This record gives sequence, C-alpha cells and structure tokens, in this order.
Amino acid sequence: MNQIVRLVQLNPVQTGEGKNGPWKKQEVIVETEGQYPRKICVLVWGDKIDINRFKPGDMIDVYFDVESREYNGKWYTDAKAWKIEPAGQSGAIDGEYSAPAQTRTYTPATPPPPPLPLPEDKDLPF
Repeated sequence: MNQIVRLVQLNPVQTGEGKNGPWKKQEVIVETEGQYPRKICVLVWGDKIDINRFKPGDMIDVYFDVESREYNGKWYTDAKAWKIEPAGQSGAIDGEYSAPAQTRTYTPATPPPPPLPLPEDKDLPF
C-alpha cells in the first residue's frame, strides 16, 4: 500500500542486538489528509530508507506493509515502510515499481436506529 501523508514527527533511532545480529529501527509519525485525519506510526527498519532527508511538515508518499502478529495471547499490528519519497514524485526510482496513490474517503457512521418498543404484555420467557 501507499499513502500520501504529512510528516509529523521523527522519533529517535532505536538499536539492539538480536539472534541475527544488530538491528536499527525508527518510528515515524505521519498524518493523513481529509475531513478525518488519522495519525499513523510507521516503522522504518535498517538503513534502506533515508528518512532524515525529510522534516516535520513535509508531504511524503509512504509505501508500507501492514502486519499483525501474536505474542503471549495478545495481537500487535505494525505498519512497516519499505519506501518513502517526496509526495507528487512520479515514476520509479532505481527500477522500483511505483504504484498509483490510493485515496480513501471516510464517512461518519450513521447512528443506530432507536430500540424497538416492548410488547404490551411485557411477559418475557426469562
């Protein structure tokens, strides 16, 4: 998936050591456009994306995968970026496929209908 968003915040880089060696990740907070803007925390892993060339307020096109995983009976969901470029940049870079931007329209939920009235005898089986 990809989404054109406004960069809100770059969190500090986190590093660690795993069974496959050292790792590095950075959380990037972005905000969607539209009537009902949404903030999304996107993870950038490793050094493949130079996120530091952007600053808060920049409009960027984020290509990401959404994945959920279970740990100790709880589910966690991540949005992992695999490419970030300035918004409006068309065409592929380094032979990469550049998918068209997807636009979503959010409409407010309609209120539920009023409850049905109880019958006059009000004799319930319980």
